[in-house]
Amino acid sequence: MKKILFLFLSIFSWNLFANFEVITLGNSGGVVVGTTTSYIIRDIKSKFYLGLDAGSTVNGLEMALKKGNFKDIRVPEDSKYTKLGYIFRDSIKGYFLSHAHIDHIAGLVMSSTEDTKKNIYALPSVIDILEKNVFNWRVWPNFGDSGEGFKLGTYSYKKMEVGKEFEIEETGLYGRIFPLSHSNYESSVLIIRSGDEYFAFFGDTGADKVEKSDLLRNVWKELGQKLKDGKLKGIILEVSFPNSVEDKNLFGHLNAKWLIDEMKVLSEYSGGTENLKKLNVIINHIKPNFLKDSNPEEIIKKEIDKENIYKIKFFYPKSGDSIIF
Repeated sequence: MKKILFLFLSIFSWNLFANFEVITLGNSGGVVVGTTTSYIIRDIKSKFYLGLDAGSTVNGLEMALKKGNFKDIRVPEDSKYTKLGYIFRDSIKGYFLSHAHIDHIAGLVMSSTEDTKKNIYALPSVIDILEKNVFNWRVWPNFGDSGEGFKLGTYSYKKMEVGKEFEIEETGLYGRIFPLSHSNYESSVLIIRSGDEYFAFFGDTGADKVEKSDLLRNVWKELGQKLKDGKLKGIILEVSFPNSVEDKNLFGHLNAKWLIDEMKVLSEYSGGTENLKKLNVIINHIKPNFLKDSNPEEIIKKEIDKENIYKIKFFYPKSGDSIIF
């Protein structure tokens, strides 16, 4: 009886202090189509999600359904859509795109023919690429509300100002976008707010010391006090390569060594390394390869475990997995 009561109280207290549900739709850094970077996030008090990049939307939603997620979503009796179609069309209310590399937008492009009207939130550099190089009637029809040729208007482009908070419509969430350096190409991070709790999704990024940049440090300044106060519920951050890859060949990505080095910078703004124990980090964008006797995911996990002197909590969810923060 005591064990049952303890379990009930543990679950109750977890849900009481949880703010976000994050479902992984794709966590890979490339090669395998339908597994690349894509997540959805919601305030747990809401039934509507925001997409965080869109490398593998429908594939990931299908996997999430197979794993028993979305039990609280009911398809209206008069709907002509399957549950997969209903969730894709109705439950996702918009997308944040960190940058426009194909492994972060492929799912959005391919599924746009079946999508409903939604906002795309991004820095102007991302929207410009979508307008000129993707939705241009040569690569794909123009599903945007601006750009070349006839505009189908499925997606409303929202060019956001750096650091200025905006409402993520119909989700109960708010966001601020900050730039990142991805091998001298502009990527970005979205800091999401629900009430006074926060979650951060990082697009591809290299370490400041490698990129000769201070853009990650600027983000750690934003997140440091939130972590110290226990208000930063988690982050999604990439680690693409093992430590054996030379810095010159990282091409704007992190490895375990540089990940932990950046966590040390975060500690400078969060009251010291002891507070890093409060941090939850989903590791994203591990790049597979075709080498014999080589498993990049296992190698990177071991390297992160070895480097993790600060006892940070790391997560490695697969497509379809849900985590509550």
